[in-house]
Amino acid sequence: MSAKSFPVFDLSRFETATGADREALGAEVDRICRETGFLAISGHGVPQEVIDRAWNAAHDFFDLPAQEKHEARAPYAGYPYGYLGPELEALAKSRGEDTPPDLKESFNGGPLSVPEGLNDEQALAFCYADTIWPTGPAGFRDAWTAYYRAMEDLAARIMQVFAVALHLPEDAFAATIDKPISALRALNYPEQAVPPKPGQLRAGAHTDYGSLTILLPQAGSGGLQILDPAGEWVDVPPVPGAFVINIGDLMARWTNDRWVSTLHRVVNPQLAAGASSRRQSFAFFHQPNWHQEIACLPTCLAPGEKPKYEPVLSGPYLMSKFQATVKPAA
Repeated sequence: MSAKSFPVFDLSRFETATGADREALGAEVDRICRETGFLAISGHGVPQEVIDRAWNAAHDFFDLPAQEKHEARAPYAGYPYGYLGPELEALAKSRGEDTPPDLKESFNGGPLSVPEGLNDEQALAFCYADTIWPTGPAGFRDAWTAYYRAMEDLAARIMQVFAVALHLPEDAFAATIDKPISALRALNYPEQAVPPKPGQLRAGAHTDYGSLTILLPQAGSGGLQILDPAGEWVDVPPVPGAFVINIGDLMARWTNDRWVSTLHRVVNPQLAAGASSRRQSFAFFHQPNWHQEIACLPTCLAPGEKPKYEPVLSGPYLMSKFQATVKPAA
């Protein structure tokens, strides 16, 4: 797959379209989500300054000595936020596949506030747990927060596109994502000074768990691959000025597998001697409200067809998936 063949959807074009043009653009997204579940979003309106500040802050954080990064570490295995050091997570285990831990480190942050009146103990202990903020670099928290808010807004706008694509009222998802339990993850794939273990990747093959993921890959980088309908791994190219979007498991369940939560991975680099193999990315995992029931949408059932899945609640489903990926403490 090349940058020319990878589907790119202009969000600004959709947002200014009306009538039949808007429906046609929704149909285009429906087709892409049926085929691969991956597309790039241009015309997104996120200020470049917001992107650059967050990107540079994350890069500077990952450049810190290990001891300083560990001051912001997650306090125990299974805690969702803060710094997660190298080889402490194996994403393929969310699918029951036993692999060596992934060759990456990350910083993770959750919702910026707790909904008023929320008293669910599991939600408070997991999705609404405190983010363990680092003391440096200067401005990290402000840059992170601005980017997180921009991603929340962008995700809500994409969900409007999804509603049109699924022949639903444009605001059909609004009440399901007004208190989302989304998470933002900055990922660093360090230089690989020693060969990986057999079967070890930068990120093992997995699907994402929620409604959609907004990925910002490093410009000019490679390594992200998806499993195409023919069963072959193909590269996903970074598209300049665009975010890469993919469908998550809950959206696949919502649509009765009409839309594809595509298996993807990050493979190890194959670079010429002397070239840098470091790679960075941002992933915003958009997740419906904690108590939101995810049951098959009526527009995704043909006459006489039955839902493939029993309804699940967004939060507990996410928690079970996440906890399966974490390496237990020694």
